[in-house]
Order: sequence, then structure tokens, then C-alpha cells
Amino acid sequence: MVPPAPASTASGKLRIIGGSLRGSKLAVADLPGLRPTPDRVRETLFNWLAPTIDGARCLDLFAGTGALGIEALSRGASEVDFIECDPRLARALRDNLTRLRQSARVREGDALTVLDEAPARPYDLVFIDPPFDANLWERASVTLESRGWLATNALIYVECPLESVFALPATWRTHRESRAGAVRYALYRRSNKLAAS
Repeated sequence: MVPPAPASTASGKLRIIGGSLRGSKLAVADLPGLRPTPDRVRETLFNWLAPTIDGARCLDLFAGTGALGIEALSRGASEVDFIECDPRLARALRDNLTRLRQSARVREGDALTVLDEAPARPYDLVFIDPPFDANLWERASVTLESRGWLATNALIYVECPLESVFALPATWRTHRESRAGAVRYALYRRSNKLAAS
């Protein structure tokens, strides 16, 4: 069982914790299974990303509230695309982006279908944080790698339950990782060279 969201989301609001939008609040829909990345995890992640986030082209693959992608925009990402399958969440995300005066594309649809069918555009940074009960980490990573969605030295963020076991592409090397309660989160760097056996 995934621990409940932190206190910052209890009132239906989530705050941006750094950058030009610091302190801005995002409305959070009360929907089953919605699990925004906690403040402390986002803070750690974006400390890891600080040397590379400025000017990065990013993809928030299972966007939900869009907190990861909006945090990236706040901290200097040049472009963020969001994919979200729930029409209510996609609409709320567009509303939040408009209110914050942020220009970004929100695609409504199944993330893996979009990756399979849309023309690939290589990203510098991809966030993979799907619903925990959907077990989509391996399929998403394979599709990103095989369909040309990742820049040569792309960074990929993966958030999952601590006990999850799944295979990632051999070209992905662990860059940083940590845990928060029952959640493991890690940042991988893509390389064209396979790890030595």
C-alpha cells in the first residue's frame, strides 16, 4: 500500500517548491489513485537535476497533476510536454498552466499509445511516474528507448513502489537514487554504450 500524500495535498492544493513559480499552488483533483510526488521527493529530484534542467526539453509521461513537469518549467526547462489519459486531470492541468501563464502542450490519451503512434521527438529529460497499480514501468521504458524518444544522454526519472521489480533498458545507468517511505525514486542517464558484463 502506498503511503498517503503529504499534508501539502490534503487541502486539494500542491505547491511548486522552486524556481520562478516557487510558492504557486496547483489545484489537485480528488480522484482515486492520484498520487502526486511528495514535496521532499521533488526537492531532492530537482537538486539532482539542477546542473542540467536549464534549457532542457522534457516529457511528463503520466502527468497526473503535472507537478513534475511544471516544476521543470519553473526551474528553466525550455519545453515540457505532458501526456495524461484522464480527461479531468488533463483539463485541470491545462487550467493550471493557463493560470500560471505557462506555455506547454498537454496531450490527452494513453501514454504508451502516444509513444507508439506519434512522431518521435527526442527529449533530454523524461518523468516516468505511472499509477502504481498499472505496472507500466518496463513497457514505458522499452517504448521510449526503442521508438527514439530519448536524446543521446537523456535523463530519465522513475518513481515506483520500493518492492517493485522490472527490467530497464541496458543503456540506462543509475545516476542517483533514494527512497521515501515505501517509494523508491531514481534518476537514470542514457548512454549509447552498454554496461560491461
